[in-house]
Amino acid sequence: MMSESIILSAQNLHLTYKTRRGIFKQFTHEAIKGVSFDLIKGETIGILGKNGGGKSSLLRILGGIVNPTQGKVICPPKTTRALLTLGLGFIPNISGRENAIYSVMLQGASKKKAKSIIPAIEEFTELGEFFDQPIETYSSGMKARLGFATALMAEVDILLIDEVLSVGDATFRKKAEAAMRNKLNGEQTCIFVSHNSDQVNKVCGRVIWIDKGVIREQGDTASVAHQYNLSMQTQNS
Repeated sequence: MMSESIILSAQNLHLTYKTRRGIFKQFTHEAIKGVSFDLIKGETIGILGKNGGGKSSLLRILGGIVNPTQGKVICPPKTTRALLTLGLGFIPNISGRENAIYSVMLQGASKKKAKSIIPAIEEFTELGEFFDQPIETYSSGMKARLGFATALMAEVDILLIDEVLSVGDATFRKKAEAAMRNKLNGEQTCIFVSHNSDQVNKVCGRVIWIDKGVIREQGDTASVAHQYNLSMQTQNS
């Protein structure tokens, strides 16, 4: 039985992808290898690691986008989750406005509620006339703005954020970081994925360092981020 304070429990998660098939053999890649941790309600936890280390694969399991090959994710009944990653769930041939309404409704809001928060989303994105243009005309930075604003304004139990502060211009990144810190200072529960230890330091109280699909370290943000940075410096020297 889960403790009342635990809103998500990841238990021995494994994820294996089929990569290609040879003449006599199926080749696979194990992206996640035995990851376990608990997320406390109201907590912001960081998932830190270099690109290709398994962070995004783990977040997709936690968000219910893909099923683990082994293990399970347990949440209390009716727990809502929103995964914010570049372009996930966007419909290319409809406008940013229509995509925003659709995304908020997918997170459990009524159409009336979704439409009521669209002005706030439009203002935050600063997309101007592009807000009513098809998503297929957007740059990656514009998609990040729309996705971030949509997730930020939605009311969900667990917010899962994947590297979205790594794209776009510096001014918007600062605005997004400030807005996220403000939201996370309340009761919002969040899992924040990044390869940037500075970003993780700003918003996370606890960090899990993922390397080659396994948990290498977890604990206090400053301590784990320091060990991660030392490792990156060693690899780059």
